[in-house]
Amino acid sequence: MMTTIKIENPSVGTNTVRPDGVDKVTGRAIYGADVRLPNMTYGRVKRSPHAHALIKSIDITKALELPGVLSIVTSEDFPAPVEAILQTIRGPMPAQWDIERLMARRKVLFRGHPIAAVSATDAHIAEDAVELIEVEYDVLPPVVTIEDALSPNAPILHDDGMDEVVEDLFIPVHGKPSNIARTVEMGFGDIEEGFSQADIILERVYETAMSHQGYIEPHNATAVWNHDGKITIWTSTQGAFGIRQNVSRILDVSLGDLRVVPAEIGGGFGGKNVVYLEPLAALLSKKSGRPVQMTMSRTEVLEATGPTSGTRSFVKIGATKDGKLVAADIRLEYEAGAYPGSPVAGGARCALGPYLVPHQRIIGLDIVLNRPKTAAYRAPGAPASEFAVEALLDELAEQLDIDPMELRDINAAQEGDRRSDGATHGSLAAREVITATSQHPHYRSEISDQDVGRGVAMGFWQNGGGESSAYANVHEDGKVTLVTGSVDIGGQRAALAMQFADTMGIAYEDINSLVGDTDTIGYTGNTGGSRTTFATGWAVYEAALDIRKQLEERVAKIWNLDSSVVHYDATDASLHGPDGQIMSFREAASKLPATGGMVQGRADLVSTNVGKIGACFGAHIADVHVDRDTGKVTVLRYTAIQDVGKAIHPYYVEGQIQGGAVQGIGMALNEEYVYDEDGIMSNSSFLDYRMPVANDLPPIDTVLVEVPNPGHPFGVRGVGEVPIVPPLAAIANAIYDAVGVRINKLPANPESLLRELGDS
Repeated sequence: MMTTIKIENPSVGTNTVRPDGVDKVTGRAIYGADVRLPNMTYGRVKRSPHAHALIKSIDITKALELPGVLSIVTSEDFPAPVEAILQTIRGPMPAQWDIERLMARRKVLFRGHPIAAVSATDAHIAEDAVELIEVEYDVLPPVVTIEDALSPNAPILHDDGMDEVVEDLFIPVHGKPSNIARTVEMGFGDIEEGFSQADIILERVYETAMSHQGYIEPHNATAVWNHDGKITIWTSTQGAFGIRQNVSRILDVSLGDLRVVPAEIGGGFGGKNVVYLEPLAALLSKKSGRPVQMTMSRTEVLEATGPTSGTRSFVKIGATKDGKLVAADIRLEYEAGAYPGSPVAGGARCALGPYLVPHQRIIGLDIVLNRPKTAAYRAPGAPASEFAVEALLDELAEQLDIDPMELRDINAAQEGDRRSDGATHGSLAAREVITATSQHPHYRSEISDQDVGRGVAMGFWQNGGGESSAYANVHEDGKVTLVTGSVDIGGQRAALAMQFADTMGIAYEDINSLVGDTDTIGYTGNTGGSRTTFATGWAVYEAALDIRKQLEERVAKIWNLDSSVVHYDATDASLHGPDGQIMSFREAASKLPATGGMVQGRADLVSTNVGKIGACFGAHIADVHVDRDTGKVTVLRYTAIQDVGKAIHPYYVEGQIQGGAVQGIGMALNEEYVYDEDGIMSNSSFLDYRMPVANDLPPIDTVLVEVPNPGHPFGVRGVGEVPIVPPLAAIANAIYDAVGVRINKLPANPESLLRELGDS
C-alpha cells in the first residue's frame, strides 16, 4: 500500500547540494579512463576503412612481433553463441550478429567496424601494432541512404548464409530479399471512414538526419580476467547490470563470475547502454594475463558507436473545419544502421501521443544500411516522428485559421483515451501544459521585427518503469548509507536521497547516497527512459518503509510492547507508543547495537507496472531570426513548458529540460552525419560535427507544470526524454513564420535554408 508522505520540512522540492558535486568540480571524481590498476596495459582497435566489404584475410603476424605487444584478438577468439537466436525487445535476432557488431567475421558493414584488437604495454605501441595488422578486403557497393537501401537493385547487407533466420527477419520486396527488417504497425479505427469525415486533408513528407548524442566522455572499459575465471570490468555506462548481461552472453561466462563497476559517467543520453569495448578488453586481458584499458577517440565514437536514426516520415492528416482531427495515416522509415533495431517503434508510439485521433494507422520500417548500428538517444524515435506531426499541425492550423495552441487544445489527449499502441492514457497533463503555454508572456507577446518568427510544438513520451533495488544501512549515530544500482547521470543520487529522507522524515544531509556495482546491489535497470527518479525512487521509498517497520519492532522490544502498537511518524521522525511514549529516530538508532545490531532496509527488484507510470507532455516556444543573405538561423528566445509531476530537485529538473531543448535545437539547425558516396563520414570530429555551444543560444526559460502522478508516493513523472522532442518542429515552424518557407527536411543549416529560400 502506498503511503502519502507529509513532513514539516521536506527535502523534496528544494535545491539540495549534490553529493558528487565537490569531487567533480575539484577533479577527484573517477571516470572510466581514470581507473588505474597494477601492471595495466592498453588496448586499441583495428577498424575497417570501408563501409561495405568482404574480409578475405587478416594477418596479425607483424603486429605480434612488435616489442611490447601482449595480445591480439579477432572474431576467432569469441566463443560460438550458446543459442542461435536471441530474443531481444525488438524481436528475434541471430546471436552471431551480437558478436559481429563488436568484431567483424565475414563482412564489414560500416566504416569503423572493428576487425581486431591489440593490447600492449604502452598505448602508442598498441596504436603502432594496429597499423601492422594486414587485412585484405573485397570492397562492395555501400548502401548509404534510405533511398539506396530501398532501391530494387540495392546490395543486400545480410546475405551471410543464415537463410532461415534472415528470411524471418527481413521483409521480401517483389519476391526478392531486401534491407527492410521487421515492420511495426499500430493504430485503430477505420482510416477510410476517418478521412471521409475530413473537410481538409494535408499530406507531406519530412526528413531528419542521423545525429549523435554528443556526450563529452568517450567510451572506455578496463577489464581484469583473473586466473580463477573471475572477471571485473570498470566502464562508463548507464546500466551496470545491462553491461554484465551482454558481456556474459557474448563471452559465455557465468553472471556470477562477472562483476561490472560503473565509474562516474561523462554523459550518455541513451548511447551508453550499449557494449562496445568491454568484451574486447576482457578477452585481451584473458590472453595477456594483465589488466587492459581501452578508450575510444572522438572519431571512433562518431564513426563506430550508435547515433540516432536518420528518418523519412510520410504523414497524412485529416481534420474537420472546426479543427477536430479525424484521421491520420503515417509511414515511418528509420535507419537502423548495420544491424536491425532502430527506434522506429518508439517513433510510432509517440507520433500522435499528445492527441486523440479516432482513426489512425502508423506503419514503421526498420531499414539496414552501411552506417553504425543506431542506439538510444533521449526519447528514442520520438523527435523525428513528432516533428513530422507537429509541423503538419502548424500548417493545418494556418489553413484552418485557428491559433496553433488552440488546435492542439481541441485535440489534446485526456486520461482514458486510447494511445496508438493500444494502451490507454493514465494520469496526464496535456491540457495543463497547453494552457500554461497559451497564457505564457512569450506566446502572447508581439513580434514586429522583420524576418523574425515564432513557432510552437508539443512533445510526448510515455516514460518508463522497470525494476530497481535499494539498500539502506542505519548507523548508530543516526546517519544512513543509501546504496542504489542506478548510475547517476543527472543528479539521481541527490534525488533518491531526498525521497528517502522525506519517507523517514530525517535530514537529507544525514544520508550518504552511493551507486553500487553488480556485486553489491540487487538488479537495477538502466538509467534511461525517464525511469530513474520514478522507479528507483519507488525502491528507496520501499527501503525506507522497511527500516520504519524494523525500528517499530526494535523499539517495541525496548518498551516491552507488541510492535502493532508502535508507530513510526515521519512528520517528526519519531516512534510513538501508547500513553504518550516517544523515541526519536536518532535515539532509536543509538540503541541498535543493544537490540540486535544494525538495521538494513532492503527493496529488491521493486517492479513498477504500467498503471503507475505517469506519461509526460511538454510544449516549446521558439523565436528565431533568419538571415536571408546567409541562411543563418539565430534563436532569439526559447521557452520550454513541461509537466514534471513533482520536481524533486527543481534545479536538476530545469537543467534536464534545458539540456534536452539544446540537443533538439542542434538536430533542428546543425547536427547531422555527412557521408560521401563511399559511405565515409566526412565530419567525424567536433570541429566538423556542429553542435550548439553556449554562445549559439539564448537562455532557455523553463516553466515547471506540476500535476502529481497519483501512481507515485511523491507524484514523480519522468523528465529527461520529453524536452528533446518539441524543438525540431518548434524551430521549423518559427522559420516558416519568419520567412514563409516550410522546412520539411532537417537540419535547416545555412546551405539547405538558402536553397529553400531560392526555390520559394
